[in-house]
Amino acid sequence: MHRTQILLDEGQYEMLKTLAEREGRSLSSLVRDAVTTFLERRPRRSPTRLAEITGIGEDADTRGRDHDDVLYRPRRGRS
Repeated sequence: MHRTQILLDEGQYEMLKTLAEREGRSLSSLVRDAVTTFLERRPRRSPTRLAEITGIGEDADTRGRDHDDVLYRPRRGRS
């Protein structure tokens, strides 16, 4: 674990402190769970998008300009 400091406004602090006391947890535990929930809801970018053009030069019908079609075409199931 890493130690960090955050600044909360008074209302945020009081609500979190009250909730932590009510649930019998530490404020740190409550904040960690909130951060985890926030991060899980964010869309993830695929780090392998560029890898999709691997071997593009091996296809006789593919030209240099076709890389845009591979990199920027809409992905299936997404608009």
